[in-house]
Amino acid sequence: FYGKGGIGKSTTSQNTLAALVDLGQKILIVGCDPKADSTRLILNAKAQDTVLHLAAQEGSVEDLELEDVLKAGYKGIKCVESGGPEPGVGCAGRGVITSINFLEENGAYDDVDYVSYDVLGDVVCGGFAMPIRENKAQEIYIVMSGEMMALYAANNIAKGILKYAHSGGVRLGGLICNERQTDRELDLSEALAARLNSKLIHFVPRDNIVQHAELRKMTVIQYAPDSKQA
Repeated sequence: FYGKGGIGKSTTSQNTLAALVDLGQKILIVGCDPKADSTRLILNAKAQDTVLHLAAQEGSVEDLELEDVLKAGYKGIKCVESGGPEPGVGCAGRGVITSINFLEENGAYDDVDYVSYDVLGDVVCGGFAMPIRENKAQEIYIVMSGEMMALYAANNIAKGILKYAHSGGVRLGGLICNERQTDRELDLSEALAARLNSKLIHFVPRDNIVQHAELRKMTVIQYAPDSKQA
């Protein structure tokens, strides 16, 4: 899942993955956002300790064990946060690269049906592009809205995917519109999807129950399983 900051990709991805695990799938989430909020709703907790933070405490990534960074959340979903440096220091993309390499070397990908990368997408810098570039991901879903900057970011991410699509197996799975109730939002989203030769996978209607669930550090499926949004 890619998308610009604040668009709701962490919320959208965690709610989607909670639904998948309800269908019996085994899932690993790798948070690739310095905010480290990609697993909060699955763990029903504050942001978990990140790979980079723990590595800094221990001395290096080599000093970590898989169980130090891997936490099990809702219905056994495995959660890891790569984290990032303090604001203004270093390169957050490096954290993504370090984490993914560490997880691969320690067998975190064994015995899961889906691995989800939740990636900051305002800047498709080298590190954040790693799931695309290194063939870590097969399908990219872009979370966006009808606002101009969200459309612009979605288009930029699509350009990044296209750059690496020829050399690897990654493809744009489609767009997910997180409704902001702007004018002609559905039309704009469908138009962008058509221009990208892709499709609008889903139009997520705005519903305050998502915020109510978030305040309780839960996904909608866990908080209100019978609601329309769930």
